[in-house]
Amino acid sequence: MNSKITIARIRADGTVVKIVNGRERKLTLRAPRPMTEAQISAAAAADPDARPMTPEEWEAAPRVPRVRSLRRALRLTQEEFAARYHIPVGTLRDWEQGRTEPDQPTRAYLKVIAVDPEGIRRSLEAKPERT
Repeated sequence: MNSKITIARIRADGTVVKIVNGRERKLTLRAPRPMTEAQISAAAAADPDARPMTPEEWEAAPRVPRVRSLRRALRLTQEEFAARYHIPVGTLRDWEQGRTEPDQPTRAYLKVIAVDPEGIRRSLEAKPERT
């Protein structure tokens, strides 16, 4: 097994260089060999660390809402998302960093935000009528 460590850096212009003795050298990257779907499946099945999950494993896997993906799709910062949808920013950060997970009512709320983000925003900004 080769235990050589290569340090690489991406320059501002997007080129990839490797660092050798403190100097940058051009790093030539080879394109991955194309594989068919059958070859991909066979390779995954042969690798015990990459084998496909069984339906039972999929069913038992925890469902984690993609809060960060939702927020980014709306092009909002954590602070903007938290303020707009009345979620404490610390709670939002904990969800995005995987420290905690939203409870079931919050998951439902996040699903509604995903379906109609502007409608939820307008509803939360609306002033209640006085009776």
